[in-house]
Amino acid sequence: MIQFTKENGACIGLEYMINRVFLLIFIIFSFQTYTVSQTLPAGEPVLEEAIRRGQLLNDVDSVISFNIRPLQSIKLKQNGTMVNSLESFSHPAWVKKSNVFFTLMPIRNTMAVNSKRPYGWGDGPMIPNVGFQNYITTGFFAQLKFLKIQFQPEFVFAQNSPYQGFPDTYSQTITRDRFFYWNNGDYPERFGKESYKKFWWGQSKVSLNLGPVELAASSQNIWWGPGQFNALTISNNAQGFPHLSLNTSRPLKTFLGNFEAQIIMGRLESSGLEPSQFDSLNSKYFEKLSNDWRYLNGFSFSYQPKWIPGLFMGMTRTFQQYSEDKGDSFSDYFPVFEFLTKQKLYDEGNVLEYDQKGQDQQISIFGRYLFSKAHAEFYFEFGRRDHSYNWREFILNPEHARAYILGFQKLFPIQKSETYLQIRGEITQQQESVNRYIRYVGLDGNQTWHTHGRARGFANYGQALGVGSGVGSNVQTLEISQISGFNKRGILLERLANNQDFYYRAFGQNPLVKPWVDLSLGFLWDQQWNNLILSGKVQFIKSYNYQWIQQTSGPADLHKGYNPFAFYGTLNLIYRIGKTE
Repeated sequence: MIQFTKENGACIGLEYMINRVFLLIFIIFSFQTYTVSQTLPAGEPVLEEAIRRGQLLNDVDSVISFNIRPLQSIKLKQNGTMVNSLESFSHPAWVKKSNVFFTLMPIRNTMAVNSKRPYGWGDGPMIPNVGFQNYITTGFFAQLKFLKIQFQPEFVFAQNSPYQGFPDTYSQTITRDRFFYWNNGDYPERFGKESYKKFWWGQSKVSLNLGPVELAASSQNIWWGPGQFNALTISNNAQGFPHLSLNTSRPLKTFLGNFEAQIIMGRLESSGLEPSQFDSLNSKYFEKLSNDWRYLNGFSFSYQPKWIPGLFMGMTRTFQQYSEDKGDSFSDYFPVFEFLTKQKLYDEGNVLEYDQKGQDQQISIFGRYLFSKAHAEFYFEFGRRDHSYNWREFILNPEHARAYILGFQKLFPIQKSETYLQIRGEITQQQESVNRYIRYVGLDGNQTWHTHGRARGFANYGQALGVGSGVGSNVQTLEISQISGFNKRGILLERLANNQDFYYRAFGQNPLVKPWVDLSLGFLWDQQWNNLILSGKVQFIKSYNYQWIQQTSGPADLHKGYNPFAFYGTLNLIYRIGKTE
């Protein structure tokens, strides 16, 4: 409990601020009317993309930032006016009796196949898997005035077959370098040695929702930031985690512009799995994971200036630490409101005491610009996972511990009515910059995005909460498609440079070993038949220098990498219950 004394007068000011915030919330709850709307799961195949595309076409209200998801309220243009209509995208069948609203959620079944090695991300509770995998979800939504209940559990089955992972034939030095990242994270190669099954609360939520403010207990996936394929902080890459949330359910309109915000308190779990498929390596190099759970506090904020239509700016900040390291003060529960630099701690000699808390911080800033007349958008997100010493150090050394995302989307009308050429792309860069050569002794570098020495990685049940393409990996994605409503025909080009920080740590000075890079060509096919939507993707993946394995051939012992060919495919079946137009 916080004791408010003269010695901590700052806490008195903080108490005053908190009281005023809750007073404001009470006023909003008292005078606002309520609306009927369930949430659309973050990253929902086909449906979320269609809503975002509709905004580029001026068919969806331009005040939605897409920076804080899941979406709860949108306005669609019907007969020239904007009306609340999220339900028309997900499930158009509502039952109303007195003040009770009820509807069934869409039935979604996702099947995925990987032939030789795991590939793919952004699929929630589904795991990195070789073989067949299946995900299914459905449920219901009900509302009584201000109380909303969404029950949408998930079930996953994965064949989880063995495959060629990191070999046990490398030298001790190289193997230690690989385990450096495994010991600073929780990202196992394989999720056990048998088939995998899991039933989970999924996209469920109970909330009190009045006007633009919502107080909720939820297990839903969250997505922060404008990314379409990845997010630096939180996305739908891992299984959702139980959390309490205070957030806006729709943009809050003020004389300064529109605001969206969310603050969460959540619980993250370890995988409990050893990272390598070789027990002998795990027993020699792996530092065992703690059985303790991790406390997560996060905050995201998005602002659309009134004077610059189409511009959205914002930030996210997260702290996580093992629950056994957390205290009971306000700053222990809400570290996201702490200082942004460490200079004061150094000046007071408290930095070592602070570091003993074992807190892992990530912070990002983002922006999105919507060019409505051009049917296009551009966005970015820039993040850091470590405090700066002071603002001067941040300005002079922005490359330290950074990651970033750049992306765009553009629609070109085709002469055929309601048909468009969609081009969208995204770059995600996690690899440490050359700053590591200046900041650290030697050429090894240090921790990378989503890793931490004490909190063991920004993950839930062994999967990264944000970027899902792999620790220290860089990915570039380009999609070119023909779009008509929910229907799509397109190709996907993708380049993935795997675990680049490990590569430069272990092999960077060896000219015989080249980076492990995956090049893939994908084909996309979405089709709607009334209530049923099918969404398919097949990717053919050519790996170069897979797992950095070197082979020799010929009398001169010519070195060459292991370059396998693999297949990855997914099929989503979405059935929207109710009458559709």
